[in-house]
Amino acid sequence: MGSLFAKPKPKVHQQAKTTQSKSKIRFVNEDEDQSVQRKRTLKKKFMKNEKKAAIQVQAWWRGTLVRRALLHAALEAWVIQCWWRLTLQKNLEKKRRKALIDFSNTERAVVTLQSLVRMWRIHWRYCQVLNAIYTIQGHWKYHNCQSCSLLRGHCVVTTTHLQFHIEIIDH
Repeated sequence: MGSLFAKPKPKVHQQAKTTQSKSKIRFVNEDEDQSVQRKRTLKKKFMKNEKKAAIQVQAWWRGTLVRRALLHAALEAWVIQCWWRLTLQKNLEKKRRKALIDFSNTERAVVTLQSLVRMWRIHWRYCQVLNAIYTIQGHWKYHNCQSCSLLRGHCVVTTTHLQFHIEIIDH
């Protein structure tokens, strides 16, 4: 015999079938030819319909994937828009708070400055009154007057002027 992997030889009776007469094969083939053609046309129609169905399924699936992708993209865009609006609102709130703090600091500085100026003006007027009183007291201290025993003074200090009244009271 030969090796285990040798190619088997064709059998004798298979060769005999292929060498049959052509007229017999034709006769058989003509009857079977119509049925084979019908089968082929049916098979072609079936394949055509199957191809159309496959195309429809593929189109539906692609449409589903596209719609799903568009939905995901729309949701992602919506999430980003919500985040961005929130960020803008926080920034706007920070700007408002900063403007309010700046305004209140400016107002506080103005009020403090105004109060310091008022205090300085009143202090200046008060110092004028004290100087006037010290001058009068100094003048009357060295003045020998038997009839003068008491001085009474009244002073009104405003931001614009000074009113000072002195009365000499006899005893």
